[in-house]
Amino acid sequence: MKRILLLLLLSYANVHSQQLGIIDSTANISKRGYNYKQLVIPALLIGYGVIGLESDQLKDFNAGIREEVVEDIDRKFTIDDFSQFAPALSVYALNLSGVEGSHSFQDRSVIIATSYLVLSATVLGLKSITKVERPDGSSRNSFPSGHTATAFAGAEFLYQEYKSKSVWYGIAGYAVATGTGIFRLVNNRHWLTDVAAGAGIGILSTKFAYLVNPYLTKKIFGTRNPKTGSVIVPFYDKRQTGILVIWQI
Repeated sequence: MKRILLLLLLSYANVHSQQLGIIDSTANISKRGYNYKQLVIPALLIGYGVIGLESDQLKDFNAGIREEVVEDIDRKFTIDDFSQFAPALSVYALNLSGVEGSHSFQDRSVIIATSYLVLSATVLGLKSITKVERPDGSSRNSFPSGHTATAFAGAEFLYQEYKSKSVWYGIAGYAVATGTGIFRLVNNRHWLTDVAAGAGIGILSTKFAYLVNPYLTKKIFGTRNPKTGSVIVPFYDKRQTGILVIWQI
């Protein structure tokens, strides 16, 4: 089991390292146009998950991973219910502590709200369409992993806001997101393909949010850029939906 967990961690770390080497999405409008290469990694993750819906080989691989991961584990962990939000909340915590990110409170709030709205619609839509049974047999809404999508959306958000200061902020965010995905496997709540697709959806949702942010912010706030304010972000987990309210004073 330890070997499997290490393999999963290294796999996601490799994806993250490649992601950091790609031109970021904040430079979305340039003389050469949008850089679509940055979409390759998340697209591959989603593609892997989608193929796994029908591939017998990947289904067998999912089952093998599940058997290795859950062996000798007789308890459930709840840390993933909280860690999914940690990367995104870290952006606000860092700003409050004086470490300013790339965008104002207003802009970054629109960005993360847009990302969460997009990923929520995508994840909930796919869950209702695919109806994949969870590994523990509790329900048929396993694909894709919403917790993982939320975590990776936040990790990409953290990376984009602080990559100009230090790459380690992004690495930390992606490490937490990877851990969230691993705990979804350990808790027997998701298959590996669910987690992979969730990671890709989360990353793409945040990239999309950065792409459309200039337009949305202008439409919502005009040219104003207040130093104080609040943002309401929707969220959901396996049993409930709600809103996350963030204030800056």
